Amino acid sequence: MPPTVSAYPRLMHTALDTTDARGLADFYRQLLGLRYRPGDEPPSHGTPDDADWLVLVDDDGKRQLAFQQVATLPRSTWPAHDVPMQLHIDFAVPTVEDLQRHRRRAEELGATMLLDRTADDGEPLYVLADPAGHPFCILVAGQ
Repeated sequence: MPPTVSAYPRLMHTALDTTDARGLADFYRQLLGLRYRPGDEPPSHGTPDDADWLVLVDDDGKRQLAFQQVATLPRSTWPAHDVPMQLHIDFAVPTVEDLQRHRRRAEELGATMLLDRTADDGEPLYVLADPAGHPFCILVAGQ
């Protein structure tokens, strides 16, 4: 008899290295409508922010993304392969209109466009880079 699903590890969250843990966490917090894990909120005004590990959770408190402070991190040069992306995250939206709206929001939050593939009727998408240079996709996709 095969093992039950509970016999397998479960994905806890995806962690991203960054030279600015608070800045990148805040980018994704705003982009995805997440919130800080209790205790990871920004410090009160005037208190230094020395966070080197931050976690974002959804409305149910489930971990989604984590951010680890590192001293240096070469920015991905994708689509060139000099510094590969190593990992990217895909975010799905239901319509092309939502795709356009979320691209604009991402850019307003500090993302930069890497690839516009919205002319692809089968799977329109944008590849953007977050403020730390990690590529991510926003695409129209079903469940």
